[in-house]
Amino acid sequence: MTLIQSVRQNWFANIRGDLLAGLVVALALIPEAIAFSIIAGVDPKVGLYASFCIAVIIAFTGGRPGMISAATGAMALLMVTLVREHGLEYLLAATVLCGVLQIGAGYLKLGSLMRFVSRSVVTGFVNALAILIFMAQLPELIDVTWHVYAMTAGGLAIIYLFPYVPVLGKLIPSPLVCILLLTGLAMYLGLNINTVSGMGELPDTLPVFLWPQVPLTLETLWIILPYSAALAVVGLLESMMTATIVDDLTDTSSDKNRECKGQGIANIGAGLMGGMAGCAMIGQSVINVKSGGRTRLSCLTAGVVLLIMVVFLSDWVGQIPMAALVAVMIMVSIGTFSWDSLRNLKKHPLSTNIVMLATVIVTVATHNLAYGVFVGVLLAALFFANKMGHYLHIASEVDPRGRQRTYRVVGQVFFSSSDKFVTAFDFKEALDKVVIDLSRAHFWDITAVAALDKVVLKFRREGAEVEIVGLNQASATIVDRFGVHDKPDAVDKLMGH
Repeated sequence: MTLIQSVRQNWFANIRGDLLAGLVVALALIPEAIAFSIIAGVDPKVGLYASFCIAVIIAFTGGRPGMISAATGAMALLMVTLVREHGLEYLLAATVLCGVLQIGAGYLKLGSLMRFVSRSVVTGFVNALAILIFMAQLPELIDVTWHVYAMTAGGLAIIYLFPYVPVLGKLIPSPLVCILLLTGLAMYLGLNINTVSGMGELPDTLPVFLWPQVPLTLETLWIILPYSAALAVVGLLESMMTATIVDDLTDTSSDKNRECKGQGIANIGAGLMGGMAGCAMIGQSVINVKSGGRTRLSCLTAGVVLLIMVVFLSDWVGQIPMAALVAVMIMVSIGTFSWDSLRNLKKHPLSTNIVMLATVIVTVATHNLAYGVFVGVLLAALFFANKMGHYLHIASEVDPRGRQRTYRVVGQVFFSSSDKFVTAFDFKEALDKVVIDLSRAHFWDITAVAALDKVVLKFRREGAEVEIVGLNQASATIVDRFGVHDKPDAVDKLMGH
């Protein structure tokens, strides 16, 4: 693919859809960025500047076209203590260091680790995030007048019914129509309801380059490093998971390692422009995709329009009723949740359901996506190891004279199946020779090698000659390196003498 073809495909293949989708995302980003700033304990402009910088930079550097990145709640929660104890300047420094760590992760190709995350964990992550998005809207629906409920219900009706309007329904994203109509209605009727301006003061100047004013000492590094490392891990984890979701929604692939580097560059840019750290946003990414956004242009549009609106059109933007944005986010929550996962609870294996539900429960309980995914991956690994441990079969046959027995091992030998491997042999049988045929077996770790040593040496102590045949090259390498049965003083080594 030539450079011109690549630019056309990544930037200009869907101009109208990307511009409209970017506008919708920008409107939805404003209250989110302000809310996340409040969570982190910083001025609203810190979150808004971060969202602008990250969205614009990631449009050029990211590995997943059509995915929206900005300030997020998961990252904001990790900043609270740092801001409270050390102030904004240390947060900016931590954001820059977070970006450096993420770039390093990209060069180390840690994005490829996503292949170890099972589908059940991804489903649990998606469902948990859908629940958290919905729960985040509840404060706007508690202790309010009936007008808010009517506006929210009307917004949802517009979002789901407008696509059926001939011609216009396919040209204009319904979330954009919802926001514009409800804003106009609220202004016309003069309704006394919560608006974006009530979330916090919008900035009236463009962001400027701002080097964090912190001492360049090891003490500063030790203060910010734990926070930066946590931000880097959570940011990459949420970004990689979101990229996987957008891959599925668009039936395309993404470059996870490039996305790691892109997130790092974007966070460095945010920190140097007075913004907080951020990452990919599944809610806004879903809005973008469902509104027709597909290429990098949609993300760039979202960032640029966001800045223009909050700096130059703040009087108008401030009039947007929160009920309109709540309706949009409820639509995102409903669209994000994997309803098939509920229908498949009876069809899927119990272990798959446990992994999915555990991911959901831990994520929702802690509001920390990293904890939920960690628990899900850990459980998936344990279930897999247990299942593979059962896929081991050992059969044997004795020669006509009854003096030689051949054991044929089929399956995987590792820490979970090593005990089963050892107990399959009869060490009390009087034999002259034992042949262990491993041509259809594979040894994975030192626990498996230790089990083989134990079997061989036990037979030798009973006076039998042991011959191992059929060991494949990979298994032979680990056996030769860590095994002791073929070394001098094998018994003493096995006993630890």
